[in-house]
Amino acid sequence: MKVKTIETFAINGEFITLGQFLKDECIVSSGGQAKWYLKDSPVLVNGDKEDRRGKKLYPGDRLTVAGKEYELVQGL
Repeated sequence: MKVKTIETFAINGEFITLGQFLKDECIVSSGGQAKWYLKDSPVLVNGDKEDRRGKKLYPGDRLTVAGKEYELVQGL
């Protein structure tokens, strides 16, 4: 039985955009690159496929990106 490791990602403020999340996690280096990454690579937000880099992510949301699962939590 394989157990998934869920990484936490703290956001400071009310929300973060999907594009900014991808940049902060060093998955992409720019917003333009995020646009193309989302067209070619499956990203799940709360189990649903998402391809909008401007999608707002809030504490409690779960993302699956590049084989990793993240849970967003409220930072300082």
